[in-house]
Amino acid sequence: ELMTGYTMLRNGGVGNGGQPWVLRWSSRIRLTWLSFTLFVILVFFPLIAHYYLTTIDDADDAGKRIFGPRTGNELCEVKHVQDLCRIRESVSEELLQLEAKRQELNSEIAKLNLKIEACKKSIENAKQDLLQLKNVISQTEHSYKELMAQNQPKLSLPIRLLPDKDEAAFPLPKSNRNCRLHNCFDYSRCPLTSGFPVYVYNSDDYPFGSSLDPLIKQAFEATVRTNVYVTENANIACVYIILVGEMQEPVMPKPTELEQQLHSLPYWRTDGHNHLIINLSRKSETQNYIYNVSTGRAMIAQSTFYDVQYRPGFDIVVSPLVHAMSEPNFLEIPPQVPVKRKYLFSFQGEKIESLRSSLQEVRSFEEEIEGNAPADYDDRIITTLKAVQDSKLDFVLVEFTCKNQPKASLPTEWALCGERDDRLELLKLSTFALIITPGDTRLVISAGCAMRLFEALEVGAIPVVLGEQVQLPYNDVIRWNEAALIIPKPRITEVHFLLRSISDNDLLAMRRQGRFLWETYFSTSDNVFSTVLAIIRTRIQIPAAPIREEAAVEIPHRSGKAAGTDPNMADNGDLDLGPVETEPPYASPKYLRNFTLTAMDIYRNWNSAPGPFHLFPYTPFDPVLPSEAKFLGSGTGFRPIGGGAGGSGKEFQAALGGNVPREQFTVVMLTYEREEVLMNSLERLNGLPYLNKVVVVWNSPKLPSEDLLWPDIGVPIMVVRTEKNSLNNRFLPWDEIETEAVLSIDDDAHLRHDEIMFGFRVWREARDRIVGFPGRYHAWDVAHQSWLYNSNYSCELSMVLTGAAFFHKYYAYLYSYVMPQAIRDMVDEYINCEDIAMNFLVSHLTRKPPIKVTSRWTFRCPGCPQALSHDDSHFHERHKCINFFVKVYGYMPLLYTQFRVDSVLFKTRLPHDKTKCFKFI
Repeated sequence: ELMTGYTMLRNGGVGNGGQPWVLRWSSRIRLTWLSFTLFVILVFFPLIAHYYLTTIDDADDAGKRIFGPRTGNELCEVKHVQDLCRIRESVSEELLQLEAKRQELNSEIAKLNLKIEACKKSIENAKQDLLQLKNVISQTEHSYKELMAQNQPKLSLPIRLLPDKDEAAFPLPKSNRNCRLHNCFDYSRCPLTSGFPVYVYNSDDYPFGSSLDPLIKQAFEATVRTNVYVTENANIACVYIILVGEMQEPVMPKPTELEQQLHSLPYWRTDGHNHLIINLSRKSETQNYIYNVSTGRAMIAQSTFYDVQYRPGFDIVVSPLVHAMSEPNFLEIPPQVPVKRKYLFSFQGEKIESLRSSLQEVRSFEEEIEGNAPADYDDRIITTLKAVQDSKLDFVLVEFTCKNQPKASLPTEWALCGERDDRLELLKLSTFALIITPGDTRLVISAGCAMRLFEALEVGAIPVVLGEQVQLPYNDVIRWNEAALIIPKPRITEVHFLLRSISDNDLLAMRRQGRFLWETYFSTSDNVFSTVLAIIRTRIQIPAAPIREEAAVEIPHRSGKAAGTDPNMADNGDLDLGPVETEPPYASPKYLRNFTLTAMDIYRNWNSAPGPFHLFPYTPFDPVLPSEAKFLGSGTGFRPIGGGAGGSGKEFQAALGGNVPREQFTVVMLTYEREEVLMNSLERLNGLPYLNKVVVVWNSPKLPSEDLLWPDIGVPIMVVRTEKNSLNNRFLPWDEIETEAVLSIDDDAHLRHDEIMFGFRVWREARDRIVGFPGRYHAWDVAHQSWLYNSNYSCELSMVLTGAAFFHKYYAYLYSYVMPQAIRDMVDEYINCEDIAMNFLVSHLTRKPPIKVTSRWTFRCPGCPQALSHDDSHFHERHKCINFFVKVYGYMPLLYTQFRVDSVLFKTRLPHDKTKCFKFI
């Protein structure tokens, strides 16, 4: 309508009703009102709303709020806001809980502070009590020393009186033939504490030196240079030694010339007392050259003696020096088994009456042969032996005429036939070797008889000596009836019966003892010279020098890393293995030899029965043998017994067993560039009871890392540097080992503390055995006719691996310095078999098998790097080692056993097929 009116006004004011001006006026009013209304709405309404919104929240009544903040319940109507509210409430509750805990901890801290103060006071009191106890202990020790001093007066070493060079001679016996130690030896030059110093003249300084056999002289000089008793100070010497033979025929001096030269020796002192004249023989035809020489009070050591010349207990019958400058080849020595050989006995020789000898020359100062010539049984011997050979009852070989020219010999002596190699080949085929003594019984021993004895012992033919008057080498200190048969010549008709009646066991025992005698006293120049000195030293009752120990060169290392205690290592569960020691490390008491022992059981010193320790004469388990070691003691039986108390004895948990009340052991651990494995193994020893120290044998030329931090396990760790990489270093008798018990252990061995303690207990009651954990055995390969090494699980064993085993330190000395060098060379060649070699050695000496403890079959730690034993050639090399060792020893010394030692409390888990193997002890 407005638009219509507006149109009418523009058209002249004509509209409906004829009033154009009214329409115009009304239109204007409407527009004005509309504009005003819009203005009011757009301006004043926002102002009013703003005013209301800014003033309405100031109302006192909270219920009148319209746009102000609402309550939490109203806002939480939105889901997201509700989650946030829950989080806020949870955080508020945790804060409240933490505050409560904080207050509780503050309260506990306050209580602990009070306890700390109380402990500090207790420590102070304990220190005071400890100080008082120390004072009491000190007073008790002082009282004990006073009491001991009253009962055992303090003894000091006697003052050593050194005689003057021109000392006055004491009265001579009526005849030099009557010389014995009591009237021809000056004991004042040989105090008990002297150490038995020996002075050796240089033969080249005297004219007769140019006449000596070059090989004998060279061998003798080499031996003298290495002997521990030889001194260069003649003023303190106990015995003076001069080598006068063997002499070479063309340049041999006359007896009077030799006598004059001997009497001109600077320390001869008119009568030659305390002198030893050595006349060694390398050949069977060596003459008794010094028979016509006046030797005064000097002792004589040679291979040929007449009864008018030999002075029992004063002179010495020595063996011939065959291997002058060479070691015997063990591979050429026949084995000791089979016991029976092709020939029951053999003999080759020819009797020549007319050969020139020094005995046929003009007698000099001592020709006192009285009575008629003794009966000659040689014809009867020839007849009887030929009859045995012709009877064909046994294979025997006897020849009384040499095929070739016989060797030179003394009158009535049976000369040797052929060359040495030919004679040895025949003896290798003979069970017994006949040795017919000279027909003239006044010839108590000859170089020819000594040579026959030497060759028989060398190849394992049991000597049968016809003639009881014979004086065999070292006869006053060797029990020859354990290695040879000495039969009077009138019993020649019974010899065949006697030889056939001897059992195989007795034959093997005699052959083994003969091999021992040959290796120990006959085989080399060093053995011969050492034996002669040992005889004199034993006669005059002077203790032997301590045995040799290997000087340890320590590698500096840093320690300080606290070693943790592996619960698997230290937790023994319910197994109680006896009292646990809390004392600091202490060494086994030094054993320096009771001086009275040299005057007791002298005969036993050199004449122990076949069995334990018969390859070598020295052992710590027999207190009368003549090589006392300064580190030995408890094994000798001179310690107080630490056994039972009361009538029922001590229970298992109250004592460690054995007869030594206080004892510890040393761990020897061989390692090669496996630092992490080594550190882990050392840490596992932390807290091990009865551990004295750990000797780590560093077998690598490369030194340990400088930044390597060694663990602190509560006992010293000695890292020893070796000259070369050799498994033999495991068994060197290091001077740092101060205990008798040695636990040889690999750097990757994984043993629990209770297992080690149990092994230590067992070893204390079997000190001469190897006591260890993993067992192995040897077996005979029928197909290849050789020995095999076997590591399969078995009820039977003959070896215990030394990668985890206890043994006596003395065996380390025997292994390193006495056992044949060929065995150690084999170990170095293969870098293998040192554990087999040690088992061979101990079984050979003791004739006992090792002892296995616990049911362990292996001891390797899980996850350790592979060792040498994982090499494919490892077992093949061990087969070779066993067979080589058998050749060296001449027989198989290992012994089988099914004996195993377990604690009745030990919890073992055995395979189903092995549950009947062992009886638990």
